[in-house]
Amino acid sequence: MRSSVARHPGLDIGALKPKDRYVEGIVEVTLDATRHFIRPLTTKRLFAWQAALFPTGQSGFHKIATGAWRRDSTGPMQVISGPFGKEEVHFEAPAAAHLKIEMPRFLKWFNAAPLTDPILKAAQAYLWFVSVHPFEDGNGRIVRAIADMALVLSESTPERFYSMSTQIQEERAAYYRILETTQKSATIDITPWMEWFLAFLGRAIERSHTALAGVRKRVNFWQSTATVPINGRQRQILNRLLNGSEGKTHHLKIRAAHQMLARHRLT
Repeated sequence: MRSSVARHPGLDIGALKPKDRYVEGIVEVTLDATRHFIRPLTTKRLFAWQAALFPTGQSGFHKIATGAWRRDSTGPMQVISGPFGKEEVHFEAPAAAHLKIEMPRFLKWFNAAPLTDPILKAAQAYLWFVSVHPFEDGNGRIVRAIADMALVLSESTPERFYSMSTQIQEERAAYYRILETTQKSATIDITPWMEWFLAFLGRAIERSHTALAGVRKRVNFWQSTATVPINGRQRQILNRLLNGSEGKTHHLKIRAAHQMLARHRLT
């Protein structure tokens, strides 16, 4: 059930088993952020979220600090790509010593009544948190929970049908590109990031509309065939046809399913 909840909002759970404790951690963080959006965001709450993501205190084979700010004990926090000896530094976070000042500032600002549109505040919160990068690991998943919390606050309801995580997976290259460009900018102008975030959010909402339209079509299909006798194997095949990709291929599969049932009526 928890795995299904994780997949529904598009959380990136990879090939983890349905009962994996790491999947449960992602679900717990997301539900806490969206179901209890009225509660203030605090240091204690963020620590609990990060600890839930890494219940063993390890990220892969590496031991990490959980439930605490990063300490930079092995050097500065950097986002690096490329082969050994030819690494490219895409981003370097502020030194760990600044977190005692920076994070209370962020939390005070986040919990205060917004001075601008709440959706704009969600975009600002995302960029601020991910740029501070306060944890040794899990910053990406936590910042999406924070953005989800801000968006829920903007709507005053925990019910949402669009997914930031799914859309980020679809636009991963563009996402990292705008993030790096903004963080490396010589100015403090974040207008390009704000414009990208708003357009990105719009695409996430449009994607959800498409997905919901597919759900409605499947519901209508089964309602229209409620009186047709179908055995288990036929139902399994029909479900496979109906649960295909969206777009033209999806419509063709729906048509094929109807044709299959039409032949069944004739026989």
